[in-house]
Amino acid sequence: MIPRRLTTVARILFYLLAFSAGYLLAHFTSKPASSTHLQTQEQAHPVIATNTGINSVVIPQSPTEAAATTTRATKKLTQDEAANNSTPRANAAFVVLLQNKDLHDMRKTMQNLEAVFNRKHGYPYVFLNDVPFTEHFKTHIRLIPREHWSYPSFVNKTQAALNRQDMENRNVPYGESESYRHMCRYMSGFIFRHEMVQEYDYYWRVEPGVSFSCDLLDIDPFMLMKTKRYKYGFTIALPEFVDTIPTLWDTVKRFRKQHPEHISRRNSLEWISYDKGDTYNNCHFWSNFEIVDASFFRSKAYLDFFQFLDDTGGFFYERWGDAPVHSIAAALMLDRREIHFFNEIGYRHGMYEHCPESPELQLKCACDPKDNVGE
Repeated sequence: MIPRRLTTVARILFYLLAFSAGYLLAHFTSKPASSTHLQTQEQAHPVIATNTGINSVVIPQSPTEAAATTTRATKKLTQDEAANNSTPRANAAFVVLLQNKDLHDMRKTMQNLEAVFNRKHGYPYVFLNDVPFTEHFKTHIRLIPREHWSYPSFVNKTQAALNRQDMENRNVPYGESESYRHMCRYMSGFIFRHEMVQEYDYYWRVEPGVSFSCDLLDIDPFMLMKTKRYKYGFTIALPEFVDTIPTLWDTVKRFRKQHPEHISRRNSLEWISYDKGDTYNNCHFWSNFEIVDASFFRSKAYLDFFQFLDDTGGFFYERWGDAPVHSIAAALMLDRREIHFFNEIGYRHGMYEHCPESPELQLKCACDPKDNVGE
């Protein structure tokens, strides 16, 4: 359920050059890799999948070619953990979009996530990148359809470039960035359709450098999503930068008028609009953390919504982010009971943090509620 009060104020990216998944997992609990390790790692081979803790690694290649590579690796649990690891698991994975430069930030995040949660549960990781990789990785490449990470044919690239320049002049965050726009469009409409994500019913979005501050070994958010039939889970809500989405809400209103069949009777319109839908209050779930029942994003309702938005070119002429797109869709199309606030997951991304305030949850956390967003 969405809490009544959400504090507000007011992005992505994995150096995988010359290392393998086997290397990454082997170093979860060891010292950071030295330059010598990186120089010699290309000689190593990824561990082939076995029947324990399979981890998938998928990497798309470039903004225009967007290729993907997949390799398999394993991470063994301790004997006690393995013996107790008989609880049901969801068909789920962590999904990470990143760049080559994010190697060490991602290693720290994975080590953290494994320590507080996944060393017991053993869910796989799916990595996506937008730059070329070594020949070693190219032996496993699978191509993402070009249109998933390129301009639609109807977008005027010259006008898009002029708009980016104008946004840069006005100091709009990521206003000048072309690749950021491709990323937002990809996360909004295509990541859940990637061939290596398609096989999963649920995914948890993770970014390089984020940290998790609460013990989740006895909690499985994926299974909670499944058993409670939640469709969308979040930890932080923030306002979007108004200058990035000047025409988004008008487009949403046109969609609502043309597709009333896609709007839930028990929706959460009051959370995103204070005047019954006339204007957007700019509030959104901060989607760098989201746990999703992928059937929602793969539904006709959401795909119709994304296509309606995409056809306007707003991802490129403006700077529509995946956070407001996902949030507006969830608020309008889902029953309010299908949106869940993961209060028990302590999470930090840059300067923004969610730390549980209740004394009971604090016993399992290493964070200060005073650092929460809006405090």
